[in-house]
Amino acid sequence: MQKGKIIDSYCTVIHQDVVNNVSAKMLEEENFYELSNFFKLFADNTRLKILWALSCEDMCVCDIAALLNMTKSAVSHQLKLLRLANVVKFSKQGKVVYYSLVDCHIKDIFDKGLEHTLE
Repeated sequence: MQKGKIIDSYCTVIHQDVVNNVSAKMLEEENFYELSNFFKLFADNTRLKILWALSCEDMCVCDIAALLNMTKSAVSHQLKLLRLANVVKFSKQGKVVYYSLVDCHIKDIFDKGLEHTLE
Protein backbone atom coordinates (compact mmCIF):
# COMPACT_ATOMS: atom_id res chain seq x y z
CA MET A 1 0.00 0.00 0.00
CA GLN A 2 1.30 3.39 -0.99
CA LYS A 3 0.60 6.17 1.46
CA GLY A 4 0.76 9.92 1.44
CA LYS A 5 0.19 10.90 -2.20
CA ILE A 6 -1.35 14.39 -2.27
CA ILE A 7 -4.36 14.80 -4.59
CA ASP A 8 -5.03 18.45 -3.78
CA SER A 9 -4.48 20.79 -0.88
CA TYR A 10 -7.35 19.21 1.07
CA CYS A 11 -6.77 15.50 0.77
CA THR A 12 -3.96 13.00 1.01
CA VAL A 13 -4.43 9.53 -0.44
CA ILE A 14 -3.94 6.97 2.29
CA HIS A 15 -4.65 3.79 0.31
CA GLN A 16 -3.58 4.36 -3.30
CA ASP A 17 -4.33 0.75 -4.27
CA VAL A 18 -7.92 1.12 -3.09
CA VAL A 19 -8.32 4.41 -4.95
CA ASN A 20 -6.87 2.83 -8.11
CA ASN A 21 -9.12 -0.23 -7.81
CA VAL A 22 -12.30 1.82 -7.40
CA SER A 23 -11.22 4.30 -10.06
CA ALA A 24 -10.87 1.47 -12.58
CA LYS A 25 -14.49 0.44 -11.82
CA MET A 26 -16.05 3.91 -11.97
CA LEU A 27 -18.95 4.33 -14.35
CA GLU A 28 -18.98 7.00 -17.01
CA GLU A 29 -20.42 10.35 -15.93
CA GLU A 30 -23.43 9.81 -18.23
CA ASN A 31 -24.26 6.56 -16.40
CA PHE A 32 -24.34 8.36 -13.05
CA TYR A 33 -26.49 11.09 -14.56
CA GLU A 34 -29.01 8.55 -15.90
CA LEU A 35 -29.04 6.64 -12.61
CA SER A 36 -29.60 9.86 -10.69
CA ASN A 37 -32.56 10.73 -12.91
CA PHE A 38 -33.95 7.22 -12.47
CA PHE A 39 -33.89 7.52 -8.68
CA LYS A 40 -35.49 10.97 -8.87
CA LEU A 41 -38.60 9.21 -10.15
CA PHE A 42 -38.89 7.56 -6.75
CA ALA A 43 -38.63 10.90 -4.94
CA ASP A 44 -42.26 11.85 -5.48
CA ASN A 45 -45.11 10.58 -3.26
CA THR A 46 -47.62 10.46 -6.10
CA ARG A 47 -45.34 8.44 -8.35
CA LEU A 48 -44.59 6.08 -5.47
CA LYS A 49 -48.31 5.56 -4.89
CA ILE A 50 -48.80 4.86 -8.60
CA LEU A 51 -45.90 2.38 -8.61
CA TRP A 52 -47.31 0.69 -5.51
CA ALA A 53 -50.72 0.36 -7.14
CA LEU A 54 -49.22 -1.00 -10.36
CA SER A 55 -47.14 -3.48 -8.40
CA CYS A 56 -50.45 -4.94 -7.20
CA GLU A 57 -52.52 -4.80 -10.40
CA ASP A 58 -52.46 -3.44 -13.93
CA MET A 59 -54.71 -0.39 -13.86
CA CYS A 60 -56.24 2.23 -16.11
CA VAL A 61 -55.84 5.96 -15.53
CA CYS A 62 -59.42 6.38 -14.26
CA ASP A 63 -58.99 3.68 -11.62
CA ILE A 64 -55.63 5.06 -10.48
CA ALA A 65 -57.14 8.55 -10.27
CA ALA A 66 -60.06 7.23 -8.20
CA LEU A 67 -57.72 5.25 -5.93
CA LEU A 68 -55.51 8.27 -5.26
CA ASN A 69 -58.33 10.83 -5.25
CA MET A 70 -56.68 12.76 -8.06
CA THR A 71 -57.69 14.06 -11.47
CA LYS A 72 -57.09 11.92 -14.55
CA SER A 73 -54.92 14.72 -15.90
CA ALA A 74 -52.62 14.70 -12.86
CA VAL A 75 -52.29 10.92 -12.96
CA SER A 76 -51.68 10.96 -16.71
CA HIS A 77 -48.88 13.49 -16.24
CA GLN A 78 -47.12 11.25 -13.70
CA LEU A 79 -47.65 8.16 -15.85
CA LYS A 80 -46.10 9.96 -18.80
CA LEU A 81 -42.97 10.69 -16.76
CA LEU A 82 -42.79 7.07 -15.63
CA ARG A 83 -43.38 5.81 -19.16
CA LEU A 84 -40.69 8.06 -20.68
CA ALA A 85 -38.26 6.74 -18.06
CA ASN A 86 -39.17 3.17 -19.07
CA VAL A 87 -40.60 2.36 -15.65
CA VAL A 88 -44.19 1.70 -16.74
CA LYS A 89 -45.71 0.50 -19.99
CA PHE A 90 -49.23 0.50 -21.37
CA SER A 91 -51.46 -1.74 -23.41
CA LYS A 92 -54.83 -1.05 -24.98
CA GLN A 93 -57.88 -3.22 -24.62
CA GLY A 94 -60.53 -1.62 -26.77
CA LYS A 95 -60.74 2.02 -25.71
CA VAL A 96 -59.21 1.41 -22.28
CA VAL A 97 -55.47 1.86 -21.70
CA TYR A 98 -53.97 -0.25 -18.93
CA TYR A 99 -50.66 0.58 -17.26
CA SER A 100 -48.26 -1.88 -15.68
CA LEU A 101 -44.68 -1.97 -14.46
CA VAL A 102 -42.13 -2.58 -17.19
CA ASP A 103 -40.58 -5.53 -15.37
CA CYS A 104 -40.01 -7.09 -11.97
CA HIS A 105 -36.88 -4.97 -11.43
CA ILE A 106 -39.03 -1.93 -10.71
CA LYS A 107 -40.98 -3.79 -8.02
CA ASP A 108 -37.71 -5.14 -6.60
CA ILE A 109 -36.26 -1.62 -6.33
CA PHE A 110 -39.47 -0.38 -4.71
CA ASP A 111 -39.56 -3.33 -2.29
CA LYS A 112 -35.89 -2.93 -1.30
CA GLY A 113 -36.39 0.78 -0.63
CA LEU A 114 -39.46 0.06 1.46
CA GLU A 115 -37.68 -2.69 3.34
CA HIS A 116 -34.83 -0.31 4.13
CA THR A 117 -37.15 2.44 5.40
CA LEU A 118 -39.10 0.00 7.58
CA GLU A 119 -36.01 -1.39 9.35
